Amino acid sequence: KILAHPLLILALWGILMAGSICLRQTDLKAMIAYSSISHMGLVICATMIQTQWSLAGTIFLMIAHGLTSSMLFCLANTNYERTHSRTLLLTRGLHLILPLTTFWWLAANLANLAIPPSINLMGELLIITSLFNWANISIILTGLGTLLTASYSLYMFLSTQRGKLPTHLIINHPTHTREHYLMTLHLTPLILLTTKPELFTNICP
Repeated sequence: KILAHPLLILALWGILMAGSICLRQTDLKAMIAYSSISHMGLVICATMIQTQWSLAGTIFLMIAHGLTSSMLFCLANTNYERTHSRTLLLTRGLHLILPLTTFWWLAANLANLAIPPSINLMGELLIITSLFNWANISIILTGLGTLLTASYSLYMFLSTQRGKLPTHLIINHPTHTREHYLMTLHLTPLILLTTKPELFTNICP
């Protein structure tokens, strides 16, 4: 247990650092990648504590983050195929020409910051509760981490969808059915798995 303390402290610190780096990113895919590092800090903490709740939360969060991060990368590629740029300043205002994609961006970012009914919420609640039982002061760091997650998720959405459309962008390709189908296949398990948590753990009767 004593050996786990340095790793727990480093993981909690890593959550804050990765979240702060996300707020300074100008590259869309780099921001999504750093958000993955931030979420994996919670997984490391839960693995070090090794309680039933923390391990269950680890399973939920890893599955949820795998789906959410994959969905965000797919959306980033959807933007890149049309704008040929990953720089946030050069790809603003896409809601004007790709309104359906804006819905998927909103859904993915809400899932990224663990809004119900996504399975992300269940995983983060179990892990944060386990951390609070381990050390009450950890709620400060996890709370700040959650605030940073909400901040960069909102920043990601507003930077890609809102604002004035750059004059150099000429987009002639609308969204394809396969892209909407792909987003649906990501989002559906995120929501439906909340109703059957016993598929992954015996914590629920």
